[in-house]
Amino acid sequence: MTHQNDPLAHAQHTAHEWLKVVAERLGTEDRNYTYRVLRAWLHLVRDRLTVDSAVHLAAQLPELLRGVYFEGWVPSKVPIRYDTTGFTTLFAYEGGISPADVPATAGAISAGLGALFSPGQLDHVFAQMPTGLRGELVNGTPTPAAAPRSSAEHLRLNALEDRLQALTDAVSALAHGLEELPTEEPAGSRAARAAQEAHRILMVAGTAKR
Repeated sequence: MTHQNDPLAHAQHTAHEWLKVVAERLGTEDRNYTYRVLRAWLHLVRDRLTVDSAVHLAAQLPELLRGVYFEGWVPSKVPIRYDTTGFTTLFAYEGGISPADVPATAGAISAGLGALFSPGQLDHVFAQMPTGLRGELVNGTPTPAAAPRSSAEHLRLNALEDRLQALTDAVSALAHGLEELPTEEPAGSRAARAAQEAHRILMVAGTAKR
């Protein structure tokens, strides 16, 4: 089939060109690896944004990568307020790389996309991130955030509340997947997807083991 007769040829070419730019920043010729870590970057940055900001960022992406970007998106669950540790854990899990490699990888992808997006687009996106996470995405090195003036007991209670909320969300996701719904989707598939979503929630909170 010639490109003149292929309605998706242009979209495919553009997506490959974007992958090429990101691969060059990563210093690799492995397109499968590039796609995998780019997909992790897109999903994790997307989920840290509000719905409006996520949609605005999507408008900058080429057609095929926009589909990847929105894959599995649950607008009612965002923004997911993970910190640098949560981001690193999830990125390593979804990208299939070592947590130690996440900062440099994320920073390289940001540099590549920054050359492709309109000027200032990623600055606007990263301005919505916590200081440490912003440093990891922009410079490839987490920037320590100043600890708030609070008692140790208050910090422990905040951490406990965050974990309890994560557990509540995970149980809710599992319960939804196990409900008897009038759908053609096999119950086993629905339960498996619910289990994956619950595991993702717990990974963000740091309560699940890989």
